[in-house]
This record gives sequence, structure tokens and C-alpha cells, in this order.
Amino acid sequence: QVRLVESGGGLVQTGGSLSVSCAASGRTFTIYHMAWFRQAPGKEREFVAAISRGGGNTHYANSVKDRFSISRDNANGTVYLQMSSLKAEDTAVYYCAASTLATMTVYRERYQYWGQGTQVTVSS
Repeated sequence: QVRLVESGGGLVQTGGSLSVSCAASGRTFTIYHMAWFRQAPGKEREFVAAISRGGGNTHYANSVKDRFSISRDNANGTVYLQMSSLKAEDTAVYYCAASTLATMTVYRERYQYWGQGTQVTVSS
């Protein structure tokens, strides 16, 4: 089993920056890709960004490309999402996810482990 715990959410003004973190514990050696998803009220959970095991390969949703940056520190079992130029539509609960599959994917059903989520609110 793998446990994921997010932290770092909060309230930020439009145009501001915020970083969220996800600490993984347990059988982390089984993890290949890690990702961030988000879910706004009344909407489905959507893919935000993913990163490969070694950190050399990343993928972003078009809506956050060039504004968000995903990174990971395998020594500390942590993945980060640095968000900048935030917009009101970025407001959501942000979830960390981990996959034991070798192929990076944007589909949430292919991620086996999930954190509890952290709220990010962007106010105008």
C-alpha cells in the first residue's frame, strides 16, 4: 500500500502563486508515475499534470500549461505542483495520485492511490 498526503493549499488572489506538495509513504518503490488532479464544485475530477518516475518526463493539461510546474523529489518521496498566474477557474480541491503502471496516463481510473485532497481557492 501507498499513502499520499497533500499539503500547502490555501487562498490566493488572481494572478498569484501557490505551491502544493504530496508526501508518499509505504511501498513507494511500486510507484511509476505521479500526478495531480483537481475537482471543482459540480464538476468531474480532471487531470492537471503528471511526472515520470525519474522526473524527466512531464505532461500538462492545456489549461495549465506554461502556468503550472510539476516536480518530484524521490529521495524524500514528495511531488510538488507549483502554480502561478492563478485564475478563478483554478479553484478546486487538488488531489495527488500515484500509478503503478509503466505508461503515463491522464485517466484517473489508472491511478491506484489517491490523497485526501487540498483546497485551492483563487479570489478576484
